[in-house]
Amino acid sequence: MSTLAIVGAGPQLGRAIGRRFAVEGVDVALIARSRTTLQAVADELSDTGVRAEVFPADVTDRPALHAALTAAEERLGPIDILEYSPAPSPADLRRAPLVEATKVTVDSVLAQLDLYLLGGVAAVQHVLPGMLERGTGTIIVSSGAGSGPVIAPHVANVQIATGGMRNWILNLHAALSGTGVYAAHVAIAAYIGQGGHDSQPQTIADAYWRLHTGRTEAELVIQDLPDDYLDRGLADKFVEP
Repeated sequence: MSTLAIVGAGPQLGRAIGRRFAVEGVDVALIARSRTTLQAVADELSDTGVRAEVFPADVTDRPALHAALTAAEERLGPIDILEYSPAPSPADLRRAPLVEATKVTVDSVLAQLDLYLLGGVAAVQHVLPGMLERGTGTIIVSSGAGSGPVIAPHVANVQIATGGMRNWILNLHAALSGTGVYAAHVAIAAYIGQGGHDSQPQTIADAYWRLHTGRTEAELVIQDLPDDYLDRGLADKFVEP
């Protein structure tokens, strides 16, 4: 029995990834800030027959993230698969607004680095030593495709952070060759749950399972953006009504 830890587990993609792996017999550790959201996802996974447990933590609080991952290991066993995909809430965006490329400042980048790059480094480095010791493991780190494959100047401060994360994971993929541990980056150019077939959480979750089982690609780009994505801006879930 393997264990998947989803860091940044939410009600759309996190739920779908959890279910896709759970139906294959993988136990699921759900990590994010909201216990209520996590518990709803865990309850939905109960029909799969695997263990789905919740471990609330904020990825920008490194001791709390470490404690959550440690608790998951104690309850469910070694983390064999890590999926890291945090996302800001509308409240986060009020505190640390998105900034267009010509207006980027040092301060506007720092919060994004904390969420995406530094949180990702902390999560990966928590599980990586054990994976290397066991000679097996999967690390999948997700971001918007503005991290590299797609140009998105209206969210430039985020892309500085996610671009750094993407670069690191691509290098990690190369560095892990021959170790039995696999790392990949997923660049999502889609309004998840709002577009066509390729934007649906279940479709994307299937792609994650293929990455985990195929273990060859350094990066998967999910491309399902409308032509007017620059005018449209953020996905609906990040915009308060």
